[in-house]
Amino acid sequence: MLRKRESQSYDQIDTVIGAGTVFQGTIHANGTIRIDGGLKGDVITKGDIIVGDSGKIEGNLEARNILIAGQIQGNVGTTGKLEVAASGRIMGDLTVGSLVIDDGAVFQGHCRMESSSKPGMAKKELKPEKA
Repeated sequence: MLRKRESQSYDQIDTVIGAGTVFQGTIHANGTIRIDGGLKGDVITKGDIIVGDSGKIEGNLEARNILIAGQIQGNVGTTGKLEVAASGRIMGDLTVGSLVIDDGAVFQGHCRMESSSKPGMAKKELKPEKA
């Protein structure tokens, strides 16, 4: 049985790179960033990243949660959830806590999913019972 997907809430956006705008360089931020224009460089934030349908990025992304509906050529890292919409295209490697890829999306690269559980919380190894 399939569970209902929890969607992230991207209500408060702190920084916007609008459609028709091209930015070159590295962005460091604490809040949520939305990119609808072009970006040549890396984005590193403690918040979330949204790449709109018209967003095109040549660089790496690092954030808490990421939603991609545009195009990314670079590596993506998130401690939370990476969502790739049907219009999204990623050419690069992923390191994620969880991953959702919609039908129609394109992903070319390698993916590493890391557990968010703490090392001390690992399950004990199961051993066969002696008869």
